[in-house]
Amino acid sequence: MRINVLQHTPNEGPGAIQSWAHDHGHDMYIYHPYQFGNLPTAKETALLVILGGPMSPNDDDEWIGRERVLIKHLLAAHKPIFGACYGAQQIAKTCGAAIKKAPHKEVGWAPVYLKSPAISHLPQQLTALHWHEEMFDIPAGAQLLFSSDLVQNQGFLLNGNVIGLQFHFEPEADNVREIAINDNHYPADHNDLHQTATEIIKHGVPAENKGVMYQLLDFITNNQN
Repeated sequence: MRINVLQHTPNEGPGAIQSWAHDHGHDMYIYHPYQFGNLPTAKETALLVILGGPMSPNDDDEWIGRERVLIKHLLAAHKPIFGACYGAQQIAKTCGAAIKKAPHKEVGWAPVYLKSPAISHLPQQLTALHWHEEMFDIPAGAQLLFSSDLVQNQGFLLNGNVIGLQFHFEPEADNVREIAINDNHYPADHNDLHQTATEIIKHGVPAENKGVMYQLLDFITNNQN
């Protein structure tokens, strides 16, 4: 299976998603549209992964609009899509949902709570990495999948094979360090989780997060027909 990944900043890579791809024998292609402008076609995409980034779906960059065209084609073809943070917002906006300022800026580790039984054997509560101040409305026809204490709309499941998460399950320990040291000013500015970059690194990645990331990817790729 060809997995096409859209990466939007150097310090937010696929993390455990890449491990999942390797463990399953899939081929991964990583695109950097913010830098090079290149995007895959829907035809050559078996699974699309849309990662986070500092931009907003409400920005008017030409490549951001082209990403949504790609998402629209994949939705029409009923191909699986996973989006994290900005990526989830891009999916939601493609589906006509609003992207707006969240009631709280969340940067750091905080619990999220499962809100739907659609995916079996997920824990009722997990600790995820948050790195955002915008949020999505839940797209029409989608289920609310996760909420946090500060922001209700933290995840959605659409059509059985599309998942968008406002937070991050994909980073492993090296990835968290990379995110925090390069974007260390972001947690310090009006952060409602009140965590510093140093504290975020010291927290460590919960052991179950990688397994949950695998579960989510298994679910959407097994429900694509």
